[in-house]
Amino acid sequence: MTLPEHRAGDADRDRVAAVLREAHAEGRLDADELAQRLDATYAARTFGELAVLTRDLPHPSSPPPPGLQPGVAPPAPRVTPSRPPPARRPQAAWAAWAVAVAVNMVVWVLVSVSAGEPVYFWPMWVAGPWGAVLAVTTVLRR
Repeated sequence: MTLPEHRAGDADRDRVAAVLREAHAEGRLDADELAQRLDATYAARTFGELAVLTRDLPHPSSPPPPGLQPGVAPPAPRVTPSRPPPARRPQAAWAAWAVAVAVNMVVWVLVSVSAGEPVYFWPMWVAGPWGAVLAVTTVLRR
């Protein structure tokens, strides 16, 4: 039988430190409180001093909260990809179109300059259909 006034050993302090670190990992203690309690843990001389440090924490062998079964992980939170607000979507689509058209125009200009004469204006096949679809969807959204 262990009494509160009995001397604690290094293994006892290590067990309490592990409980405190677990409580911190679970969000029960913040970093400052963990540091304070760990300092007190390694300075403790008796079981009574160690017991005070974990008195307000759930016992490691206590049953899990209702709805959780041992050995079964809780369901993962549902993550939905963030989408810009509806008012922002057309601007983002038009920005993507403008960047794509600009890149194609630069490539067309470089090819035309290297050929010494204007070549077939193929960027219209990127800008035209995509721009038409964007124009229609933008008008229909408003």
